[in-house]
Formats: sequence, C-alpha cells, structure tokens
Amino acid sequence: MMSEEKILNVEAHGAPTDLKKSDFYYELPEELIAQTPAEPRDSSRLLVYDRAKDCTEHRIFRDIKEYLRAGDVLVVNNTKVLPARLFAHTEHGGRVEVLLLKRISALRWEVLVKPGKKCRPGTRLAVDEGLSLTVASVTDSGERIVDFECDGVFEEALARVGSMPLPPYIREKLKDKNRYQTVYAKVDGSAAAPTAGLHFTPALLEEIRGMGVEVAEVLLHVGLGTFRPVKEDAITDHKMHSEYYEVGAEAAETISRAKREGRRVIAVGTTSVRTLESAAKDDGMIEPCRGNTSIFIYPPYKFKCVDALITNFHLPESTLIMLVAAMVGREKILKLYKTAVEERYRFFSFGDAMMIV
Repeated sequence: MMSEEKILNVEAHGAPTDLKKSDFYYELPEELIAQTPAEPRDSSRLLVYDRAKDCTEHRIFRDIKEYLRAGDVLVVNNTKVLPARLFAHTEHGGRVEVLLLKRISALRWEVLVKPGKKCRPGTRLAVDEGLSLTVASVTDSGERIVDFECDGVFEEALARVGSMPLPPYIREKLKDKNRYQTVYAKVDGSAAAPTAGLHFTPALLEEIRGMGVEVAEVLLHVGLGTFRPVKEDAITDHKMHSEYYEVGAEAAETISRAKREGRRVIAVGTTSVRTLESAAKDDGMIEPCRGNTSIFIYPPYKFKCVDALITNFHLPESTLIMLVAAMVGREKILKLYKTAVEERYRFFSFGDAMMIV
C-alpha cells in the first residue's frame, strides 16, 4: 500500500527570497497568551479571512460550518501526543528532565535532556522502579540518543510516569491531559499537539460530515523542531528538523479525487499542510506514501494541494507564521495578527483560531 520511505526536503518556492526573520515579528501582549483551553472546545473564537473578497469576519469556532460546503475535504492530523516528559535521576541522585523527541526503534529514542552536563554517553538514569535509560550518544545539535530498559510494556510505563510536554509559555497546570489531544488522535508519536485540531468536538465533526464534507486523516508526528526558534537572520539559512509522516490509501484517494473534481482541500493545522505539500505531486495528486519531511514553507510558495487553512495564531518570527504568510502574503498576515491583537484574541496552543479561505 505504501511507497518506499524517502526523505523529502521540498523547496517549491517561486523565486529566491531575501526575507529576514525580523520581517515576521509582531508585538504581542503577554496576557493574550492562552494558559488554559476554551470550554467547550468549539467555543473558542474564529477569525475568518476571505482572500477573494479581502474581508475579515469575527466568529465562534462552531460557526466554521458556515464556511464549509458539500464536497470539501477537511484534512486532519491524527497523531497522538505522548506523555513525553519524564523526570529521572542519576546514580548520584542528580535530577534530570528527559523529553522524548523521536522514536528510532522499539526502545531507542532521540531525547532532549536538562541539564545536559549530567548526561554524557554511558550515563544511566532511573525513572522509576520499572523504567530506566542509558545515554548512547550525543547528536551534533546536542540531543541524546538513549536506550530504555523497561519491565513490561514501554507504552504502559510511559503512560504511568510521563507527563504532557506543554510548551514553556503555558504556566498553568493542565487539569485534564486529554485537552492537549485532538478528539481524533489515534497514533502515538508526537512531542506536541497539532493544536488547530483542538477546537473540534465529536458533535461538530458529525455535523460537518452531515453537510457532505469529507474528513480525511493523515499522520505527521510533531517534533519540537517545528517550534524551534529561527536563529539565522536570513530565513533561507534556517534548517528544519525532519518529522515522520504517512498518507494512507483511503486518504490519498479522497484527496486526489477532490483535486481532480475541483473541490477544495482544507488543511486543519500547519502539520496537515506540511504533510500534504510533502506528499503531493505538482498537479496536487497524492499517492499513498510515508517518510520523513523537512519541508520549510515561506513566501513566495506555490501550494500544490492545499486550498484553505484552519490554524491557530503562532509565535512571532516562527516557521509557523512564515507558513501561514505563504498563503496570504507577509504584509497581510501581519495586518491580520495586528487585528487579532486589537480584538483581544487568545494566542498560541490553547488560543483561538483563524480560517483562511
């Protein structure tokens, strides 16, 4: 069913760019950074921008039904966030925080550790009585490759002792860890949630399907590389970390059929965009595939598959705001974000949403 795994590093930009990191900066009052998710999920706010009419509307997320139509394909990322933050200690009692980034094999992982000076190759760390790990090597960028030892099933041990890896700008304790999962999360493997999907409820998805909208599930395991700050001034010098993705046969056929028939493909979140644009051929068609992608989307960019986008509001100077800017232009996205700030929208992972049609 699947094609051979391959590394995809796509740069389908229309022309060279001299854009700088600072070109994507905007002022954000700290009090607009959402600390807790909206209750219920679909009660968050929704800023809708219509590119054809160049107009903006302010709605509630459940109103998204009014901007969808029969024949649309809504593409969601069904990855599931691992309780990937562990607290371990060295043989001498030193405390170490371990964050799982990427699974290499059954018990071998790429991880972030803090403090790193306590985690040289050969260091053994104990998490609890049934779970420990040994540092095998250090990567060029400072992550550790570690080998776990586990009494029993590793995933069960992780569920028992791990905690959700909330972003550092969220200081409130999450009361229900399921609120950092989408309602359609299925496949364990992410270090962070595909947050645009957090706004959907089962009932809302059922209503949307009842309208004749198809929902296609793809997979991209979100790594922290997606959220790493851009350090280089010239954005073209930034190197994206790779992330694992899959598009199955059913989703590929649903999406390709829509493209052939001129129907809209609407991506839920930047991770769905990166999956679709990595998998798509120049004509927008998609075949079943899986692999690793380090695609970096920024203006100017010609989208091959994605026609519209549902997304959250992203950090200044991040690769995510650059991706969204590729849909509407840099100046327009900064104007929309300025409007969102003035209208007191909530920002980032637990914040409000934007739809670009």
